Formats: sequence, structure tokens, C-alpha cells
Amino acid sequence: MFVDEASIFVQAGNGGNGSVAFRREKFVPNGGPAGGDGGRGGDVVFVVDSGLNTLTDFRQQRHFRAEHGSPGGTNRRHGQDGEDLVVKVPPGTLVLSEKNEVIADLVHPGESAVIAQGGRGGKGNVHFTSSTHRAPKVAERGQPGESAWVGVELNLLADVGLVGFPNAGKSTLISVVSKARPKIADYPFTTLVPHLGVVTGYGNPFVIADVPGLVEGAHEGVGLGDAFLRHLKRTRLLVHLVDLNPDNGHDPVRDYHAIRAELESFSRDLKDKPTILVGTKLDLPGASSALKAVQSLLQQKMIGISAVTGEGVPELMWAARGQLDVLPVPEPVMREQLERPSVRGFRVMVESDRRVRLVGDVEHRASVTLWGSPDAEQYFCEYLRRRGVLQALRRAGVADNAEVWIGDGLLYFRNDDLTGEEPDEAQPTIQK
Repeated sequence: MFVDEASIFVQAGNGGNGSVAFRREKFVPNGGPAGGDGGRGGDVVFVVDSGLNTLTDFRQQRHFRAEHGSPGGTNRRHGQDGEDLVVKVPPGTLVLSEKNEVIADLVHPGESAVIAQGGRGGKGNVHFTSSTHRAPKVAERGQPGESAWVGVELNLLADVGLVGFPNAGKSTLISVVSKARPKIADYPFTTLVPHLGVVTGYGNPFVIADVPGLVEGAHEGVGLGDAFLRHLKRTRLLVHLVDLNPDNGHDPVRDYHAIRAELESFSRDLKDKPTILVGTKLDLPGASSALKAVQSLLQQKMIGISAVTGEGVPELMWAARGQLDVLPVPEPVMREQLERPSVRGFRVMVESDRRVRLVGDVEHRASVTLWGSPDAEQYFCEYLRRRGVLQALRRAGVADNAEVWIGDGLLYFRNDDLTGEEPDEAQPTIQK
């Protein structure tokens, strides 16, 4: 089965939590903090495998998750990093975000890209020692790994793309000039999937692609639709085949304009690609006269060929080779580097009489706080006091015992101060 697009879920590994530990050594009476850092979460990495030519594997598996990092240990032992998950994709794979932004364009064999980055491991309590805090019982939580649904598209890597109505002779031509063996029959939509062939004997070899199913109204879903036109995006040259058979009931000039309209409906860039116009089935009676008439009406050069007898095929291949020698090789689509301004400061958002939320740079600090640990929560409260959060809450008129949410952490504003304990002095309710 030929599959050229899929939607998959990628989940990088979470970082491991930092450790709270203390030295216990003989003849060292006071010891000291010795909690190690958590390990980094594994990345999800896409790697180009030249042995693949379809995205069929993504129909069987749609969720890809990397390994989590391990927590830190005692004696400053660093937690083990999570193993990266390597996903093999065929050359020409385009990875898109849910907003249709380019994440990666993987073209060359062995090329790789990190699609989801693993979370950083949390720091152990050895990092929180100070002159006034000699035995900290505070460590950081590991950061979560990136996760998202991404779209995966396969755009075939070809130098020349064949376009034209069904039964215009595309499959016959590619079978004659290369070792590709598409199904050939005298009925529309014989070819149901794109085919690639390597053309040799005309200077440097080049790759030619037969894209099936293009008819008038394809952009509206007629026939096979325009689903396969994406495979022409990377081509440098189009060869537009027009059927010259006078007995097929088609008007060659009308067919030409219909295909050009479909290309423009899909992408103006596709319509503007350099194109060689070709009249096919020159071996049939009346085809030569039709060739001259079409050239006169379109007022442009047209190469007449017969893939059955071989007439005109070498001229066409040399013409294609000549244009490829001067046309630039397309560059891979680059990921847009979006400048994301760093968030500085915080803001109090009043959601109700008993609930407020702090947003801003304090959310990052909250994301690495080990919620549920009284020492870690108290350390975070001290940080908020130094940042002037208490004054901001008072100015906002926050009621006593109101919930204060920072990220997924919950504190309480009680007696003009912050605490992790519930108003009834019960165990803190930690919500994640």
C-alpha cells in the first residue's frame, strides 16, 4: 500500500526528578547535601532511511514515546538519561505542526531532526546550598518532554514530473525511458499511485515521476483529486503530456488548459514551473496533423512523441536533460525561526472571589517545584516573597484563604502570607 501522509503523536521523555540526600560517611560528623540531578528525557528523532519509500508504517503505529529520565541518586549520582526514540522515515518527508508550520524537511539519507525534545532533569539538593541554607531539603522536579500531534507528508524526490489527463501516455513513457513498471491499460485511472524511474543514457541520470489521476475538477475532489500533486513540489521541471489521438473524443487544447487550471488551483508555484509541452501517440493516424494544429492554437513549441515506436522520445529526454543542467536544485524547506520574546515579570489574574492565578516568569519556577514536598513549597514561597508577589496580591484585593494557582501548583493566601497548607490545617491538596 502506498501511503504518503499520516498524522502521528510524538511524546518526548520527561526529565527525572532531582534527589534530596545527605552524605553519611565515617569520620564526617556533619555530612552535607549529596542529592544528584535527574536524567534528561529522551528525544523523538526522525532519521531518513533510503530503503523506505512510503509512510505505511505510520498506519500501523501512530504513537511514539521516548524514554523518561531516571531520578537522581545519593552521593551526587546523576540519574540515567532517557534513551532517544529514533523513527525512520523515507527521503522527502515533510513534518508539519498542528498549525501547518514546518518542523523539519528531511531529504538526504542519514539526515535527522529532533521532532520532540526531552525534558531537562531536575537539580538535586546539592545545588541549593548557601551560607544561610547549609542543609537544604529542596530539589527540583524534572521538566516534561515536548508532545504534539504532527502531520507527516511524503513529497517524492524527482527531477521531472509527468502531468496530463489519464491515458495521455505518462505510464507508457516512464516505462520506456526507465526501469519503472507501472500498470498500463486502456482505461482511465489505470495508475493509482505515483511511480518513480531513473532515466539514464542522456548525460547525467535524472529521476522522473508519474503522478496519476489529474482531471478537470481534481482540486474539488473529482477523480482521484489532487492528493498526489504534492509530489511535484520538489520537481524542477514538468513534462505536460497531451493526447493527440483524434478518436479519443478529447480536445487537446481544452485538455491542456484544464490541466494548467488544476495546477494553478493547487499551487501557483506549481503552475509557474518550467514546462515542456509534449504531444503523445504520434504513431496513430491523424496525430501529426493534430500536433501542428495544437501548436498553432497554443502558439508554443510542442514535441511530438510515440512511446510505442520511440519516435521523438530521445529528443524529449535530451530537452529535459538540457533544462535540468541550468535549473537550480530546490533547497529543503527551512523551519521558520520564530523569535519568542522572553517573559519577564508576572501578573495577578483574578478568576473569582476565591481563586487567582499568577502568570509570567514565575510559572517556569513553579514547573520545577516538587509539589507535595513541604520544604520545596516553602522554598518556592520564599522566592515569591522576594519577587514582591505578596504586595501584588494585596493590591489586587485577594481575599483571605483564597487559592493561588501558579502553573499546576496550588498555594493559599492566608493572613497576608503564602502557604502550601490548606485553610483547615489538613495535609496540602496537591493538584497536578
